[in-house]
Amino acid sequence: MTDPASTGPSDFIRDIVAADRAAGKHDGRIVTRFPPEPNGYLHIGHAKSICLNFGLANENPGGVCHLRFDDTNPTTEDPEFVESIQDDVRWLGFDWHGKMFYASDYFERLYECAVTLIKKDKAYVDSLTAEQMRDYRGTLTEPGRNSPYRTRPVNENLDLFRRMRAGEFPDGSHVLRAKIDMASPNINLRDPVLYRIRHAAHYRTGTTWCIYPAYDYAHPLSDAIEGITHSICTLEFEDHRPLYDWVVAESGMPHRPRQIEFARLNLTFAVMSKRKLLELVTKKLVAGWDDPRIPTIKGLRRRGYTPEAIRAFCEHIGVAKRDAIVEMQLLEFFIREDLNKRSPRVMAVLNPLKVVIENYPEGTVEDMEAVNNPEDPAAGSRRVPFSRVLYIEQDDFREDPPKQFFRLAPGREVRLRYAYIVKCTGVVKDPQTGAITELRCTYDPDTKSGSTQEQRKVKATIHWVSAAHAVPAEVRLYNPLLVTDPAKIPSDQDWTQSLNPQSLERLTGCLVEPSLRQAPAGTRYQFERTGYFCVDPDSSSSSLVFNRTVSLKDAWAKIEKTQKTV
Repeated sequence: MTDPASTGPSDFIRDIVAADRAAGKHDGRIVTRFPPEPNGYLHIGHAKSICLNFGLANENPGGVCHLRFDDTNPTTEDPEFVESIQDDVRWLGFDWHGKMFYASDYFERLYECAVTLIKKDKAYVDSLTAEQMRDYRGTLTEPGRNSPYRTRPVNENLDLFRRMRAGEFPDGSHVLRAKIDMASPNINLRDPVLYRIRHAAHYRTGTTWCIYPAYDYAHPLSDAIEGITHSICTLEFEDHRPLYDWVVAESGMPHRPRQIEFARLNLTFAVMSKRKLLELVTKKLVAGWDDPRIPTIKGLRRRGYTPEAIRAFCEHIGVAKRDAIVEMQLLEFFIREDLNKRSPRVMAVLNPLKVVIENYPEGTVEDMEAVNNPEDPAAGSRRVPFSRVLYIEQDDFREDPPKQFFRLAPGREVRLRYAYIVKCTGVVKDPQTGAITELRCTYDPDTKSGSTQEQRKVKATIHWVSAAHAVPAEVRLYNPLLVTDPAKIPSDQDWTQSLNPQSLERLTGCLVEPSLRQAPAGTRYQFERTGYFCVDPDSSSSSLVFNRTVSLKDAWAKIEKTQKTV
């Protein structure tokens, strides 16, 4: 993924970049950046931006993509987030090749640019309260009013700004504002704040600074300092573009990046807001930033998603100028496609039902040859033990089978995957509850997989594990975290009331084939006929834990659901 490619998907941003290169802008150089604030963990929306920015660099010969941390808010940022972001970018398959920077690297230069603006009478120190500033700012339909401090002499502004830096004033007593146009129809140009007083220690600069630049000031200047050619951002910054250009131009920066906006990723039934994700974590409504129910990259990774699937998804949805909502099922499609190619097949029984094959010799164990991955002949095969007592899924048996149910039932035959055809001859029930506890079956020894009668027709094949060899496991099933799509939750409603109480189902007493006994954390499998699963970090050789990444398509489940709604 890090090698330049001559071909890539076409979209309006790539068209702009190609046209700029053809026109010789920036001497034909392409320099992009991925500039997260280190105030949280990345999510799938950031993955789209990562793929776009690093992809543009990789697709153009000599292209470079910087990783920059826009760390201008000392109260919310943390080295933990810096490390996590680096790890996520690497995991997705990208490399910044030593081009990693911090906005805090430029604090002195940003201060000097602010002094330049003051000297040009393009910035002034304002002493209005925050409430007064909001009042003076006006509305979308009414122009703002000039602050009474707007006409402060340049020398007074320089003195006050110097003293702000020296720490003479308390938080909120003064701000540095750009002097642009309080009557502008673009509210972002109504003398926006450039610097605030904030007596707080920064995780990199300590207490060196007690004034910190606003994002809309630090971000464009950081781009200009680094020689960024194309500043790619999401649509909410479109109205900020005139301010971006103003800051760069008025600060006298020789390099002029071009800001281009694209639609952010909106995913159905997924929490995509940093603020809401933080709320979930801090209120312990989820297990942490890597909870598989949330779309953080850490969460998706723990759930079993692959970087290849995420990159393919991002490439498929493309880059657009208008906001749209992407169905979660599309992301699930890409992970199924990827895992189908690469995941070894194994047999696991999540809700066991005991089966005794009465005519199978007691004490006999056969090793059945099982294919590891029919999509990959090179994956080879493995041996799975077969014995007289097995376990199958409870859902694979019906005492009174409905129409179109072709699995095991009294008097009915099915094939056991990689093994024999068996016939149900009896049912054992709990005398108190009436619940089915055991099935009695017989097998046909001439129908072993690979034998001459392997092709004898039966209507269903089911999976199993040998009782004597099965390994116990916990399986965690993940359902949507929200019962209502976030886009449909009223803004005045507590969105956490829409959390799905069934978003996590823990199944204990599951049984998996013995080949999984030493499966390391992060290993992905297809549980045959069930879905794709990943070994959780909580897992150990004595206590296996699997996360369901995504289910398989279940034809009977669809039929049964249809029947219930008729």
